[in-house]
Amino acid sequence: MLALNILILIASFALMELVAWATHKYVMHGFLWTLHRDHHRKEDYGFLERNDAFFLIFAIPGMLLIFSGYANGWMDPRLWAGLGITLYGFTYLLLHDIFVHQRFKVLTRTENVYLMALRKAHKIHHKHLGKEDGECFGLLWVPRQYLREAKETKLKRQNANLSAR
Repeated sequence: MLALNILILIASFALMELVAWATHKYVMHGFLWTLHRDHHRKEDYGFLERNDAFFLIFAIPGMLLIFSGYANGWMDPRLWAGLGITLYGFTYLLLHDIFVHQRFKVLTRTENVYLMALRKAHKIHHKHLGKEDGECFGLLWVPRQYLREAKETKLKRQNANLSAR
């Protein structure tokens, strides 16, 4: 039973990338653009953005699953599905808000190819200031071209460092 619940946790985490991609493309860049717009065009609302309301939209299902699953014991599959959703939310906070957008000035530099590519993909997404013509709507799934570019950039930096010695 524990193995099944761990699979449920992993599956719900992975499924959240698809949910986040679809929500970002069709809801945030669609009928709820009014909440998401300030994330693309810096409007001075202080530290928080209207876009931060999506935190609640994504957090509520995870919390409800955790609470209802926990009420039936730690082996209830709803608990593990909620934990997977919540783990995705925490990953999103770390990668999107802290790493990519630097809302807290930590993790400012990296030589990790995946993280470099993830940052590039998100910057490409933000080059579009309107809700149309967007690209790279996911968070964790990075197009191969950005992975190749990041790998080349890393090799160039390594070669430059070797040449400087």
